[in-house]
Amino acid sequence: MTAPPDDCLARNEWICGAYLSSRAEILGDAVLQHLRLTLVSVALGLLIAVPLAVAARRWRLAAGPVLGITTVLYTIPSLAMFSLLLPLYGLSASLVVAGLVLYSLTLLVRNILAGLRAVPEDTRQAARGMGYGPVRLLLAVELPLALPAAMAGLRIATVSAVSLVTIGAIVGHGGLGNLIYSGMNTYFKAQVLTASVLCVIIAVVADLLLLALQRLLTPWTAATAPSRGRAR
Repeated sequence: MTAPPDDCLARNEWICGAYLSSRAEILGDAVLQHLRLTLVSVALGLLIAVPLAVAARRWRLAAGPVLGITTVLYTIPSLAMFSLLLPLYGLSASLVVAGLVLYSLTLLVRNILAGLRAVPEDTRQAARGMGYGPVRLLLAVELPLALPAAMAGLRIATVSAVSLVTIGAIVGHGGLGNLIYSGMNTYFKAQVLTASVLCVIIAVVADLLLLALQRLLTPWTAATAPSRGRAR
């Protein structure tokens, strides 16, 4: 009988330091692709969601179609979504980005719209009385007061995007998802576990960074929380 190999790669263990050291460059490239796809998707989703939410807030007739269409998009399974977008983008990273943008719209539009609707009407009237026009009112009053709800939606959309990027592995642009899927096909335990853990780390770090940004941009929410607690 031969002795079991000392190399954790040869033994195909779940936790293997040799995998990290020998595949550091591959892991780094996968992480960078994962981050790039996530950031581009969320940024584009935000650029589209803000005008849609503003339109839904300004014109009541637009609210129903905007919310309805974005909700329907969110219900489409990811594989079906990529299949529908395939004729437009082919097997490219743009296909993954387009799918993630469409998925993010529901979360972003709903939360931004909720924040805009929560702005007190007397605040708007006071701003108009001070000579604020529609654009200045939106930028200086409504959007800043809607930030807490908008940031909550942004956090959820970002974490969701980190997860959904892995589905892009079906077209070869899935970041860490590429390693997860190839590792599952070959039953490469260390690769599957390492790539999965890195996905979780990215999601947690992104959420914490956005939470810190939210507190930085909305210091009044932290200031009012203790006073509410004392009032009770």
